[in-house]
Amino acid sequence: MRTRFWLSGGFLLLLVVPAVAQDAPVNSTFESAIRPVLVAHCYGCHSKKAAKVKGNFHLDKLSPEFADASSREAWLEVLKRMRSGEMPPKGKPRPGAKETRAVLDWIAAGLKAAAARRAAEGRVVLRRLNRAEYENTVRDLLGIHVELREMLPLDGSASGFDNVAEALHVSSFLMDKYLEAAEKALNIAIANGPRPKLIKKRYSLKDQHQVKVTTERVFRKLDDTVVLFSSSPWQAVHLYQFYPPDRGQYRFRISASGYQSARKAVTYRVDAGRMGMAGKTGLIGYFDAPADKPSVVEFIATLEPRATMRIHPYGLAHANHVHKIGADKYDGKGLAVQWVDVEGPLHDSWPPASHRRIFGDLPRTPAPIYNFSNRVEVSSKNPEADAEKIVRSFARRAFRRAVTDDDVKPFLNLVKGRLAKKYSFEQAVRVGLMGVMVSPEFLFLREKVGKLDDFALASRLSYFLWSTMPDEPLLALAEQKKLTEPKTLRAQVERMLKDPRAASFTENFVGQWLNLREIDATTPSHILYPEYDEMLKESMLKETYLFFEELLKGDLSLTNIVHSDFAMLNGRLARHYGIPVVGGWEFKKVKLPRDSHRGGVLTMASVLKVTANGTYTSPILRGTFVLERILGTPPPRPPEGITAIEPDIRGAKTIRQQLAKHRQVASCASCHAKIDPPGFALESFDVIGGWRDFYRTSGNGKPVILDGRRMHYLHGPKVDPADVMPDGSKFRDIDEFKQLLLKDRDQIARNLTTRLVTYATGAAPQAGDQAEVNAIVERIGTNNLGMRTLIHEVVQSRLFMHK
Repeated sequence: MRTRFWLSGGFLLLLVVPAVAQDAPVNSTFESAIRPVLVAHCYGCHSKKAAKVKGNFHLDKLSPEFADASSREAWLEVLKRMRSGEMPPKGKPRPGAKETRAVLDWIAAGLKAAAARRAAEGRVVLRRLNRAEYENTVRDLLGIHVELREMLPLDGSASGFDNVAEALHVSSFLMDKYLEAAEKALNIAIANGPRPKLIKKRYSLKDQHQVKVTTERVFRKLDDTVVLFSSSPWQAVHLYQFYPPDRGQYRFRISASGYQSARKAVTYRVDAGRMGMAGKTGLIGYFDAPADKPSVVEFIATLEPRATMRIHPYGLAHANHVHKIGADKYDGKGLAVQWVDVEGPLHDSWPPASHRRIFGDLPRTPAPIYNFSNRVEVSSKNPEADAEKIVRSFARRAFRRAVTDDDVKPFLNLVKGRLAKKYSFEQAVRVGLMGVMVSPEFLFLREKVGKLDDFALASRLSYFLWSTMPDEPLLALAEQKKLTEPKTLRAQVERMLKDPRAASFTENFVGQWLNLREIDATTPSHILYPEYDEMLKESMLKETYLFFEELLKGDLSLTNIVHSDFAMLNGRLARHYGIPVVGGWEFKKVKLPRDSHRGGVLTMASVLKVTANGTYTSPILRGTFVLERILGTPPPRPPEGITAIEPDIRGAKTIRQQLAKHRQVASCASCHAKIDPPGFALESFDVIGGWRDFYRTSGNGKPVILDGRRMHYLHGPKVDPADVMPDGSKFRDIDEFKQLLLKDRDQIARNLTTRLVTYATGAAPQAGDQAEVNAIVERIGTNNLGMRTLIHEVVQSRLFMHK
């Protein structure tokens, strides 16, 4: 317990103490000299005392702490307005010259102190690894596949990302969870038992429980082949005979084909995990089974003990329909599964690579305990010397830099202390390794003020593009002090972008920039949107990630974000978009028809879904999204007391009619003139991103008949996507709106550059950094605003290369 207190409580004290009272000199006069002036001359319009807060700017809530970036930016705005004489406005009582000078001098002093602190401390404060980075780092440090992020509390978010330093706090609870996670990871990495028994077996679905006991006639047996005719979820087939006792990686090979499928592929889904009410399953993926000819798919999945896998066909008939006819007579399409091969746990040698990465070839000797008679532990004839070698090597990789004697001494002392208390060699070393894994050097990205050294640059680069620690090539270049060379750095960026680990960049950056992580925040109404399903959702996400990767791969212009002449589609999404493409799960780059309204992220179903709820769309939500995420010009928060508008899904009033009344309110009109146009332009797309000319309603409207079936929703009012931009420009639909956005390509580029710098460095650029942001935009403008070029320019910039 004392060790835990030293590792967590003592560590937290080290982090908290230096931050106390940084702004005390600036703020000591605020209450006595500054606030009275603001109360007398500003609070009448900019505080809770005001009937309507002008500009939604609350001076009474503005913190006098200039260390906070948002407060600093707000006080800078106050300074500009007061210096120009704009505030207080004409006709309002103004403070005297002495009072005005006192306020201006106080703000200037605060800004100057903040600038001095930034010069002394750097733009980016000490940054902790977030949950995803921590899990990936442990994976690459130990060479294991393990889920750890769910053990840790949720990360905070700032400036749109969860890797921004100011939002990543530390608590004693978090430190305890880090200890638990480190212990779990080491238990998996270190082998204390014999090699697990290898399972290598071919299974037939005819022997599985669901096929054998179901009373519904939905399976046809053909020798060892089983044909699945239904996509009803309760008729998915679990591989119950496969019930492994050991955790590890397992290789699966599934032979399947489309059956009676009119020469078209049949898609199926595979999940793996612990099935049942208390189990946790995860999607492995969707696969296409070609018509009539068996095809084998292969994948490797990490499974916990007693987990299994499940096969679920997509797009087949309902079980009741098949049962009425009987599987033996049914002539509809099905999925024929010939066999499933399983092999694992997979280990090239024993002890596994993760074990040898820590202990090398040190011998293992018997160390039996209750209920584990064949348990072994690593032993040593020279425990202190071997412990030093192990801890030093481990710390070098964990700290992501060269280590000194002083770096490893505290952890060696932990080991020696345990050895003195008669701990076994392995148990003593484990304590030292856990100490390394909860130390600030492991959990934080520690950077010195000024230009980053090669090791700090290696870490910043790898956490930017891979969300994990640097690999050996990066560390080797850092040790040689070559990474900061521009040509070398560029070559490493190219290498890293081609690496499979770059998928983390796409998922984590795009997922947060476009808010795709909230795809499951709402579930579309099954009455209004019965066509929505899991495969469509997965296709939505996949399209957006593949689109971004296509821009990166081809260095395509980032203007494609607003409009492109291509899309990344599979059969399910193409059907949703009304684009004629061959069906199936596999994605391909598709040139869009000239009359298509798709192209760019604004018209992607994923973006359209996360900017709506499960029942209706809101021009306010979507308009705000465009201003904030695409243009980087977020509107101010709505005034207090203004209620949100909920569209009438009964169809009595359109959202345009409701907003027209809302825009007559003086305090709302100016903002809605900016928010509503992009929102209305996107009204041609429904809750799940489908094109619509009319709203779907549940009350007033005409019946809708599809494929001979009357739908539960009604044909409501006509959609009107036209509007006028703040500058007077008019548009009739989304196509014309996108062309208006493209008139200011540099603003789109500035926004994306700002977001990339924020994500890459862990801190958002401030007002003083705009010149560097603009310089990046100017440089990429010479190469058609290429996406890959932008990544290179961000990495080579002063903002990235300095703390």
